[in-house]
Amino acid sequence: MAALSDPLSDFLTRFKNACRAGKEEFTAPFSKMKAEVARILKEEGYIWSFEVVTDGAFPELKVKVKYLDGVPALTDLRKESKPGRRRYVGVDDIPKVLGGYGITIVSTSRGLMTGHRARKQNVGGELLASVW
Repeated sequence: MAALSDPLSDFLTRFKNACRAGKEEFTAPFSKMKAEVARILKEEGYIWSFEVVTDGAFPELKVKVKYLDGVPALTDLRKESKPGRRRYVGVDDIPKVLGGYGITIVSTSRGLMTGHRARKQNVGGELLASVW
């Protein structure tokens, strides 16, 4: 397996590919940040559930994709901050996705949270992804 320069981007790409291929679940290598992103996606209704599987040599994150009448809850997503170009935003600059129908995931000094929650808590940070 090749070393990844952006594991979070790999996780989000696996999620998008699983939705487009009609898969019910997918796995990705475990990390705390990916687990937090999965928690946010579950809270916002984009996935049914996730769990950490420790059967093999390395732990994995197993995610069940959410479908409503055969249509995935995820329409699309975009990785905003990349290793070569980080994108930091202040509380006033956190974008609204599709007029508030989508979410942004922001890494703040208080942990990972949605853009809406970051605006409520009056904190900015690194804009990781937009999901709709």
